[in-house]
Amino acid sequence: MFQRILLKPILAALADTPVVFLRGARQSGKSTLVQTIANGPYPCRYVTLDNAGFLTSAGADPTGFIAGLEKPVIIDEAQRVPGLFLAIKEDVDRNRLPGQYLLTGSADPLALPAAARELVGRMEVRTLWPLSTAELMGTAAIPVESFFNADFPMGLRADTAFDLAAAMVAGGFPEPFQRKEILRRAAWFESYITTILDRDVRHLSQIQDLTSVPRLLQLLAGRTATLHNQSEVSRAAAIPNSTLSRYMALLKYTFLIQELPAWSANLGKRLVKASKLFIVDTGLACHLLALDERRIREGGELVGRMFENFVVLELYKQLSWTAMPLRLYHFRSQAGKEVDVVIEAPDGRVVGLEIKLSATPSTRDFSGLKTLKANLGEKWVRGLLIYTGREVVPFGKDLHAVPVSALFASAK
Repeated sequence: MFQRILLKPILAALADTPVVFLRGARQSGKSTLVQTIANGPYPCRYVTLDNAGFLTSAGADPTGFIAGLEKPVIIDEAQRVPGLFLAIKEDVDRNRLPGQYLLTGSADPLALPAAARELVGRMEVRTLWPLSTAELMGTAAIPVESFFNADFPMGLRADTAFDLAAAMVAGGFPEPFQRKEILRRAAWFESYITTILDRDVRHLSQIQDLTSVPRLLQLLAGRTATLHNQSEVSRAAAIPNSTLSRYMALLKYTFLIQELPAWSANLGKRLVKASKLFIVDTGLACHLLALDERRIREGGELVGRMFENFVVLELYKQLSWTAMPLRLYHFRSQAGKEVDVVIEAPDGRVVGLEIKLSATPSTRDFSGLKTLKANLGEKWVRGLLIYTGREVVPFGKDLHAVPVSALFASAK
């Protein structure tokens, strides 16, 4: 069984917060993780609303259902009965002890108005992404906070055994990762998409005709790591703009897509600039686009963007368990200079990342980072080019090319 790095932060949240909600994509390992917690470090009752009996009881009388549960308790797939959140609030307000409820859900609870309203100040939300590369490899990943350390990237070494193409195609969902037969892995992804549509998306939206959603998801996979242009996607998918907005929200709420917002020194402008879109798992994205290891190794523009998708999602996975509350953005200047990822610390300091599918870094690869540096002044920390080579290469005092495999290997 894979060791999840998020285990420790969840236990810390249970120690001082009445309700902890573990959200994330279906089949990312939430149930396995909370059952591990219940059977080990935090003994408690486990119930799942995927069970017809529990679902019927909770739906018929949420208050009575909650009153009849021994605490502490884990309620798996809690978002299936939105009325539970008010019942939990009332119970917590009567007896405000930490660690009473550990909830999980395959849809973002903050997308459900009742959950967002009822449990404000009582609930901590944690996200469990598909397995990170470090979790799959059983290594101690280089923490993203260390990007801000004065001595970074000293001590980094590439992992020569790391197979990037295999990692991108396999993705991080536990079950398909363990299926070595390509056809069996493809069958899992097909079933996964169908399950998401039939259970989560239909449940959230009450939309009957979802036949265009798989085609939309495939289209978005082909546009991964690009600026989201709603009108262009609407035309390409032949979906009316108003309907597309609903579909995009549903894909986001069910953790199939992830937005990377724009960064600007002007906080107001961040809200109006276009986000970049990513698929939540490169294994799923590669399946949607029929990209196998051979095609990944051949490279090309699409594979380069899939590599960016891979790195960006690895960063989001790390941010789910880091102590420092970092935020991720992308940057594009008025002159068209771009930086793939801007990592911003709470005090405003910034590290810029450029992501390039190349084993040979060059000075021109740092042009966007230099533009960002010029805009930041003392808030600038450093710029990193994440690439596929084997050496950490300096390109200036605060500019380095760093092998992608070094981010998943233990520090030397």
